[in-house]
Amino acid sequence: MSQSLHLTTRGSVLEIVLDRPKANAIDAKTSHEMGEVFLRFRDDPNLRVAIITGAGERFFSAGWDLKAAAEGEAPDADFGAGGFAGLTELFDLDKPVIAAVNGYAFGGGFELALATDMIVCSDNASFALPEAQLGIVPDSGGVLRLPKRLPPAIVNEMLMTGRRMNADEALRWGIANRVVSATELMDSARELADQIANSAPLAVAALKEIYRATSELSIEEGYKLMRSGVLKHYPSVLHSEDATEGPLAFAEKRAPEWKGR
Repeated sequence: MSQSLHLTTRGSVLEIVLDRPKANAIDAKTSHEMGEVFLRFRDDPNLRVAIITGAGERFFSAGWDLKAAAEGEAPDADFGAGGFAGLTELFDLDKPVIAAVNGYAFGGGFELALATDMIVCSDNASFALPEAQLGIVPDSGGVLRLPKRLPPAIVNEMLMTGRRMNADEALRWGIANRVVSATELMDSARELADQIANSAPLAVAALKEIYRATSELSIEEGYKLMRSGVLKHYPSVLHSEDATEGPLAFAEKRAPEWKGR
């Protein structure tokens, strides 16, 4: 593994630290490496949750490496599996990813955070999409995901002016799940990851699958899709061993022993 990524496995939780001083910016080479990591996470049955964070105390990630851009790397370069940062276009990942945002999440760094399932951020975190001021657009998900999370007026202001959103505002708008001090950031992210890991893995996969498949549908249409049998995880979870184990463990007042089948 490259020196840009530090990987630690803690039980069923994979921790990924992006370490590219000074701003944890991501070039195409690093993006390819991140994609390989997220694919291995997706395919490893022993891993349940991932946490992505940045090294240092100031930058989660400043996004696309503008030094690489100045040296000729194109905005539409091949960023590898999963798109930019390995996650922004990884649409078949049915395991949750938590962003532990430890400072500035700008441009592609914000887009990476938006592609995760939950965001825990330090109280000095700041989010922005400044691409329009650089002559480009946030097409690694920012222009697509942000409108699904915020009112149009706020989206337009952030996209067209590049204005920053601080941690407290991100919490108010529901962008962030938790805001904690910098010293508490990883402990809080790990606590959240452990809570997820305590849930049945098939159920978590089915939840991500259902949410992804029905997010643009009406409730009635969503029901029809769920009941159609075309989804992968939802039908299997209904008749799984875990679906029997959960109520049994509850009745016996013990922790369930999930088998993922």
